[in-house]
Amino acid sequence: MNIPKGKKVYFASDNHLGAPNIEKSKVREKQFVAWLDKVKDDAAAIYLLGDLFDVWIEYKRVIPRGFVRVLGKLAEVADSGIPIYFFVGNHDMWMQDYFETELGIPVFFEPQKLEFNGKSFFIGHGDGLGPSDKGYKRMKKVFRNPFIQWMYRLIHPDLGMRFAQYLSLKNRLISGNEDKVYNGPEGEWLVHYCRKKLETQNIDYFIFGHRHLPLDIELSKTSRYINLGDWLEYNTYAVFDGSMLTLSTWEAP
Repeated sequence: MNIPKGKKVYFASDNHLGAPNIEKSKVREKQFVAWLDKVKDDAAAIYLLGDLFDVWIEYKRVIPRGFVRVLGKLAEVADSGIPIYFFVGNHDMWMQDYFETELGIPVFFEPQKLEFNGKSFFIGHGDGLGPSDKGYKRMKKVFRNPFIQWMYRLIHPDLGMRFAQYLSLKNRLISGNEDKVYNGPEGEWLVHYCRKKLETQNIDYFIFGHRHLPLDIELSKTSRYINLGDWLEYNTYAVFDGSMLTLSTWEAP
């Protein structure tokens, strides 16, 4: 993509709408809708890198209740001609075709290598990459299995969603604050993944979510790793203006 003069590409992730409760989630949802309203003024494209929802399970004729503000705004932005792309995260990996058919938003299940104005980008949610967390990788294979998903959807949506929300909450209680601790570049498994990738490919920017910490780490003189943080605490996002990539914070008006 060649970005027109005066236009920008935006990246955001990890809103976890629905958590920890409806009241607090609705505040964040309104903030994110306000951000979408603002960036649409100069956006050439918007990339959402997963975990927009804390739980998202699509049944054949049922989608999760709520989120009408953000879904309506995404449809409005997409209908205006601004392309939006969605990369599933570990909390919304059970997406089917709702975003594509109803909102006109392509959905990706794996990281993608892209190019903007001659700069190469490698983007995705970030979960399951790198040498560690083998337990999660095994669990991800199970949850991504089409037969397992088909079996789960035989459960009534009210029960299926409630159980999924319980598992999501339990996962956060188990991990606690350990995911929010920064132990330097050598302690970041996504940094190790990026460096391994650089052995065979030239990539200017790696952009991931999942980590919930806003990070901007130099991998080499020509390559950087950006983690987008989240909208639970930081309201951070990245923006590429055609020549420079910056990590920014949304200040609600």
